[in-house]
Amino acid sequence: MTNKMELEVINPRCAGIDVGSRSHFVAIGQDLKDVKEFGVYADDLTAICLWLKEKGITSVAMESTGPYWQNLYVELSKYGFELVLTNGKFTKHVQGKKTDVKDCQWIQKLHTLGLLTSSFLPDETTEQLRTYCRQRTNWLNLAAEASSKMQKYLKLLNLRLDVVVKDICGLTGLAIIADICKGNLDPKTLAEHRHYSCKKSKEEIAKALVGNNRQDYLFGLKQEHESYLFFQSKIADCDKAIETFMKTEIRTDPIKKKLQTTEKKYKRVGKNAPNFDLNQLAFQYFGGIDLMAIEGVSHATILTLISEIGPDGFKKFPTAKHFSSWLRLAPNNKISGGRVLSHRTPKGSNRLKIGLRQAANAIGNLKDTHLSDFFRRVAYRKGRPAAISATARKLAIIIWNMQVKKVPYMPAKEYLFLDQKRHLKLVTRIRKQITKFEIKPEQLGFATS
Repeated sequence: MTNKMELEVINPRCAGIDVGSRSHFVAIGQDLKDVKEFGVYADDLTAICLWLKEKGITSVAMESTGPYWQNLYVELSKYGFELVLTNGKFTKHVQGKKTDVKDCQWIQKLHTLGLLTSSFLPDETTEQLRTYCRQRTNWLNLAAEASSKMQKYLKLLNLRLDVVVKDICGLTGLAIIADICKGNLDPKTLAEHRHYSCKKSKEEIAKALVGNNRQDYLFGLKQEHESYLFFQSKIADCDKAIETFMKTEIRTDPIKKKLQTTEKKYKRVGKNAPNFDLNQLAFQYFGGIDLMAIEGVSHATILTLISEIGPDGFKKFPTAKHFSSWLRLAPNNKISGGRVLSHRTPKGSNRLKIGLRQAANAIGNLKDTHLSDFFRRVAYRKGRPAAISATARKLAIIIWNMQVKKVPYMPAKEYLFLDQKRHLKLVTRIRKQITKFEIKPEQLGFATS
């Protein structure tokens, strides 16, 4: 005797869309007559919404395929549809040959049965700020590439500026390169651009600036120097746009708290830090939470948090464990037969995970802090890569608790071993029981003076 098992229909009036670069296939059922192809122009997106409204559709599911889904998602939101943007790995097991028609029908079927989960999407304010910050990151990458090429041409010219200065794009390095691009090749004159904080003397700098003066390499150096200055000007424009946007958003916030900078130590400001007071803006933007108090967290980490998830994005995760799992920083335990087969961290990365891992790597270079001690204990047992992942997960937990629970960063003063933690928990539990049942010391036989 065989029993027929049926799945419950969760979303009866739903549609599935297979998003493409040149056309979108929309399915409202499992028959061929229920599938319709549309273009990608603005009028076509409006036609999709009107057709779905005509058919009585209330919920729509689609894959996050490249950037092609974004305009369609915005248009569907305007018409009030309930939207589910799902990862493509949850919809790829379609039976038979793969076609656009079968894909959209498979998405519609899975969404009807409630088998699709929606991906995380930030709010509109965070999305706009993300555009500015990502554009700034693009210019930073191009500036770093131009700096590397300048160093290459300097080596070909036998101008070993990289030996006598710590950074060729610092005050001394840029002044010397600018003078070289103007045609000045005299080592002693170039050495006069030495900044007072430079460790090397003018004589040693002049000795390192005796080159072969090849014109083709000088031409390449000049081109890369101009490109570097251009990229720096674009980074400054992005900084102005980010500062203006954040001040506009903070102005509507009822929180009037200000960061007391006199009570905390300043962190070293990196060369690529924004040209405005990010500490104060971030403190107000996150509702009075000072994330810069965490060791290892830099201005780049704060910018990533602001632009990738925002202050309200943390609340979309019920617990800190959900947040770390979404970042793919938590172990993915695979259990079969009561035995753990694998506990590797899942593959995948996003900008926020990369930012937290960079902060964790910086923590590994610190001394005598709570997180650096944790980093070294893990690194001693499992190596530095595992320590970076573990510390990044710990950072994610700390940041989630600070933002959601509105608590300041309070690192432990000393490390407790496992038996000490168990003893502390036992004492705390006994004290709660004594308070609950109102037990007096005399009843326990304790001598009181």
